[in-house]
Amino acid sequence: MILEFFSATDVGRARDNNEDSVALDEAAGLAVLADGMGGYNAGEVASQMLTSFICTELGRWLKDAGREARAGEVKRAMDICVDNANRAIFNAANTNPKYAGMGTTLVLGAFRPEGLLLGHVGDSRGYRLRAGRLAQITRDHSLLQEQIDAGLITPEEAAYSSNKNLVTRAVGVEDTVLMELHLHEVQVGDVYLFCSDGLSDMVDDDSIANLLHGNPALPDAARTLINAANDRGGRDNIALILARAEGRQRTEGRGWWPFGRRGGH
Repeated sequence: MILEFFSATDVGRARDNNEDSVALDEAAGLAVLADGMGGYNAGEVASQMLTSFICTELGRWLKDAGREARAGEVKRAMDICVDNANRAIFNAANTNPKYAGMGTTLVLGAFRPEGLLLGHVGDSRGYRLRAGRLAQITRDHSLLQEQIDAGLITPEEAAYSSNKNLVTRAVGVEDTVLMELHLHEVQVGDVYLFCSDGLSDMVDDDSIANLLHGNPALPDAARTLINAANDRGGRDNIALILARAEGRQRTEGRGWWPFGRRGGH
């Protein structure tokens, strides 16, 4: 099986700077997305620190370890790398007054022979489109999600809540962080979308599914999703990563990463 990747960010229509950041290491099957927060340009600093650190350090580890590394070993490497990145951002925030209080969400995907190891912190999301059906495969770490889980509000009411952007976990705001991490089976034809809330707050899940299904070329899908978010107000920065699993082997061209077991066809 092989993967095609595409990533994009957009400042949106209400912000002057872009606090979202994405990074890909296609050779390692690694995708990282972050949505920063903080005064001045601190959110931009936090998100870029996180994506750069993880893509460099974890990408190197994954390529050195090879496809034979067990899922448990990869999970541990992901946890260690996120913990180290968290400490770096936390220390920067506490030693430079300009960066005080900065932090960032995280969506981190490592595509392995066993499937997709997907970690996240905060309210940036991971989705999977399979056989035309879209499923959210991350659960927001947010006050709003806790209110939904407690039965205090309905998902429909949540769409209009003023508490949308209050996260209960973020990277860099405390000296430790807990990343939620799960393994997902990958099937041929799957399309995975990682995105910041600049997309998911503006475009509902049914519309995301229709736009992905109607735009099979990943660059077209990315452009259409970003345009949809901006057409609906573009109230925040927009970041997304798309990955599609294919069943045919291909040896040339960028953006394709084989993750079938060694010796397979």
